[in-house]
Amino acid sequence: MPNETPVLDGIRIRLEPMTQDHLAGLEAVAFDDRIWRYMTTWVKTRDDLRQWIDAALQAGATGTSMPWVTILKADHRVIGSTRLYDLDRRHRTAGLGHTWLAPEFHGTGLNAEAKLLQLRYAFEELNLNRVALKTHHENLQSQAAMRKIGAVEEGTFRNHYLMPDGSPRHSVWFSIIRQDWPQVKSRLEARLRETPASA
Repeated sequence: MPNETPVLDGIRIRLEPMTQDHLAGLEAVAFDDRIWRYMTTWVKTRDDLRQWIDAALQAGATGTSMPWVTILKADHRVIGSTRLYDLDRRHRTAGLGHTWLAPEFHGTGLNAEAKLLQLRYAFEELNLNRVALKTHHENLQSQAAMRKIGAVEEGTFRNHYLMPDGSPRHSVWFSIIRQDWPQVKSRLEARLRETPASA
């Protein structure tokens, strides 16, 4: 039986289960090459975006993925997306990724808030033992952000993916396990306290 993707309500953002109804909202923010630079799928057109949403929803229907859109509560605007994926209830593991925000919201602390909402759900509601995160080897900003919240770097899968332009991507892997969660949670909560509510 597929898991129901829940609404995760935060201070400045709300993570809503993705539906086709979010297409128009995502269209307003998705067509910026900076979002997709390190992703294995590049979204440049409305058809690309529709296919991307379809793939996310198909994965969600299997019960192994929970795709969300990120909503800015101040004006109810769609500003990005994120998901838990590769959810394995038997081994109590999942990945956290496919995460992006419209560039105007980079550096505002909203990504940290989304991570807090998802990780709290993963460890405190789903009772997971491990959440994995991975990123492109050239995405140094993402790697630094993962280290900053207390995720542990585990190594690199060389030539893990082929990017849409044919270049090889090595994936740098991180994880947060149940024993790490209290410290990671404290770091994320501290980050939110340091970020002005208007940012």
